Formats: sequence, C-alpha cells, structure tokens
Amino acid sequence: MHTGTVIKSTGSWYAVRNQEGIVQYRIKGKFRIQGIKTTNPIAVGDIVDYQIEKEDHTGVIKKIHERRNYVLRKSINLSHHTHMIATNVDLALLVVTLRTPVTYPAFIDRLLIACQAYKIPAILIFNKIDAYKEKEKTQLKEYLKVYRKIGYSCFEISVKENIGIEDIKALIGNKVIVISGNSGVGKSSLINAIDKNINLKTGDTSNAHGKGKHTTTFAEMFPIANGYIIDTPGIKGFGLPDMNKAEIAHYFPEMFRLLRHCKFANCNHIHEPGCAVKAAIETGEVSQMRYTSYLNIIDDDNGRFRTDIFR
Repeated sequence: MHTGTVIKSTGSWYAVRNQEGIVQYRIKGKFRIQGIKTTNPIAVGDIVDYQIEKEDHTGVIKKIHERRNYVLRKSINLSHHTHMIATNVDLALLVVTLRTPVTYPAFIDRLLIACQAYKIPAILIFNKIDAYKEKEKTQLKEYLKVYRKIGYSCFEISVKENIGIEDIKALIGNKVIVISGNSGVGKSSLINAIDKNINLKTGDTSNAHGKGKHTTTFAEMFPIANGYIIDTPGIKGFGLPDMNKAEIAHYFPEMFRLLRHCKFANCNHIHEPGCAVKAAIETGEVSQMRYTSYLNIIDDDNGRFRTDIFR
C-alpha cells in the first residue's frame, strides 16, 4: 500500500501526488456509498492510501486518511447531498468583487460561516478595484469597515493592474490555501498573477448579465512558492450543510459575543424581547448589513438567496 495527496478530482479519476510524481487513480464503485453523503467522496487535499491492481496495472484508492478539516457546501440541485470543496486546508482566500460580477454579503457570509465552522482561517480579497466607480468605492469602504471590525483581514487588489499582488504572495508561505468565490471574480487570474508558470485558463464576465463564466471545472492543487494553492470552480449558490439554524448566529463573531447579554440563552435575535444583538444594531455596534445577511441565511438554507435586499 502506498500513500499520496489528491491534487485533482474529475469525478471517477483522481490525480495523486506521491514521492515519484503524479499518477492517475480511481476508486471502486462500492467506495462511493459507504456512508459518504457527499457528491464527491474524495476531495482535493485528501491524503489517501492506494495500490496497483495486478490485472490491469491501474491505481485504486483504498482508504482516506482522517481529515484535519474541510469546506462543505450544500448542492443546490441535490438538496440532500453536500459537495466537499477541499480538505486539510490552512487558509481560505475568498475572492470578492463589487462589480462585474457583484458578490453579495449573504454569499460572503455563507463562505465565512463554512470556514469558521471547520476552524479554517479566512481572508477576504476584494478584486477589480481599478474598475470601481463611486458607488462601488463607497460600498468597498463600508465592507472593509464591517469585516475588519469583526476580525477578518481584507485586501484590496487588481489583478489587471497588478495592484496588491505582492501582498497576497506574502500570505502563502508554506501553507495549503484554498481560493473560492463567485464565477468571474478572478480566482484563476489571481493564481496566474502569483505564479506565471501555472497559466490557468481564464474568462471574462458576460456583458449581457455581468455574471461570471466558468473556466475552472474541477478543483486542482498547484505548488506555489513554498506551499500549495487549490483553485476551485466558481459557484453561484452556497448552501450551508448540516447546520442547525439556532447555531448560525454562533458563526457571526459580533453576535456570538453578545449572546450572553441576551435575556434568553437560546435567543435567535429575531423576535425575542431583551435581545442584545438587536439593541446593538440600533447603536451601530452590529452592522445592519451583516444582520440582514444573517436573516437571509436563516430564511433560506438552499443557497439561493435574495439579492434585491442588498441593492
């Protein structure tokens, strides 16, 4: 039996990096249904044991090692299934744009919740700042104020104009980093800017709708600097799997800190009297934008959230 790290998943075949190099492996059919409810039983970042089948000399994955952590999202079209984005991650970079396409707060906060739930540090990367008009510049200032106040590091960059790229390079070190965000926000372009040798395929956003076009179709891990970066397909909806709605507020740091001051220990911060969170919204201690995002997530756990309330 041999051991390696999964660096690419295409469904039935997996690229595994070992000491000798990169080899293609598969899994047997039964492996897919042994208590694994995700659409992809093996994800990029997994450490696996494999062996070579004598009859056809192909590699077969036999075991997944215990995962340190992982990022999951609920599949929108398969409501009873979840999709594993990546495993064994040291840091998540969430790429955000406020123009072509627009990344809405509810999407940002779902990603942050998914990372915080599995103890993965997350950083917000605001891309395309060169294209922002006055409206977007004002929004950006508000976003930076809100997210920095609650403890998230935020970076302002432009891949197109090579602004802030060195700052992102400095984050990598010897870490395993996953990069995620809406389609069209510039994830693959950012990776290309960090390391010119990778040369991932990129695409522009649709002029008709301002929405991103999918260019990355499978998650893949690349060696970069002294670490690794996982490029992931762009996503439009992000459902939160296996989370009790009563616990969602626990992943909003500014709300969780106030919970002990609420009249009721199980306060949902919606209709209850004596709610410290609602009082903090009135004083500006808690952002109305974040609270609206919280209500949106509570109301819809399928990843298809309303965007009109953020316009």
